[in-house]
Amino acid sequence: MCKHQPPCPPATASDREAAHMVAFHPEQGWGLLCNGVVLFDDTGELLPDGSSIPAHRGNVGWAA
Repeated sequence: MCKHQPPCPPATASDREAAHMVAFHPEQGWGLLCNGVVLFDDTGELLPDGSSIPAHRGNVGWAA
């Protein structure tokens, strides 16, 4: 999915959040990373395989 050079980390990597954001919807509280991860403003994540990762840093996302 990623065409950046060097490539962004895959969705299965521990540093997956370092991927480039390709869609950003702060009014809805989420963004899509180029590795297919949906990142929510509370730092929860939805992975491409449908699994989820609960918020893990408190409410420090991009929404105020």
